[in-house]
Amino acid sequence: MTYVVTDACVKCKYTDCVDVCPVDCFREGPNFLVIDPDECIDCTLCVAECPVEAIYAEDDVPADMLPFIALNAELAKTWPTIVEKKEPLEDHETWATVSGKFDEIER
Repeated sequence: MTYVVTDACVKCKYTDCVDVCPVDCFREGPNFLVIDPDECIDCTLCVAECPVEAIYAEDDVPADMLPFIALNAELAKTWPTIVEKKEPLEDHETWATVSGKFDEIER
């Protein structure tokens, strides 16, 4: 089992999770983070650090967010590794409570 970044991260991109990851499994896109399923060691440390609760165990991803499992695996192959915490995106507060942002992901 791996962990998956889902909808709540889109257009927010909080990176608190990156700071606690012992294996640097996070990958960074323009407005979203993903977890590389081949690198994730299932330590759960990132889950508690996410201020918008965007990270789920693969088996616990809500039904309406199941496409994020494949998306994390796909984008992790091309996006660069992020290893240090950064400031969230400029209007993260506006987007933090918005759902249904799958189509807002910039590749």
